[in-house]
Amino acid sequence: MADSIMVDTNVLLYAYDCGEPSKQLQALAILDHLAVNGWGVLTSQVLAEFFVNATRRLKPPLTTEEAYGRIQNYLFSWEILDITGPIVLEAVRGVRTYQMAYWDAQIWASAKLSQIPIVFSENFGQRAAIEGVRFVNPFGSDFDIAAWFPGFRTP
Repeated sequence: MADSIMVDTNVLLYAYDCGEPSKQLQALAILDHLAVNGWGVLTSQVLAEFFVNATRRLKPPLTTEEAYGRIQNYLFSWEILDITGPIVLEAVRGVRTYQMAYWDAQIWASAKLSQIPIVFSENFGQRAAIEGVRFVNPFGSDFDIAAWFPGFRTP
């Protein structure tokens, strides 16, 4: 899965967040490009977090039906990883060893054990890489979408 990029919940949420128009456009472009090229990977954890936050925290929130439809689309067009016992154990090791929040550690563990080298997320702060998994903030001022996706053209 060396060509794969895992996406954290915040990237999915920004795609539907009308209150953050620049992040919304960036998230939509990233998600579209990953889907079209078959590079995008999500976990069942990310989809569950997306549902809860999209129907409760977005302004305006998605309806249950709208969120269901979005999740269904991701299930059909993205690779979805399940959370397994070994991922939970590795996440606990991430908490213990790297002082990560558990849910972030579970994202890291899912990527690490699935050999996915890149995670797009806002949540990992200054941690550039941990044990072969590199974290990239796709909303950071230094993120260049054209460098990540050659041939990308803004709409």
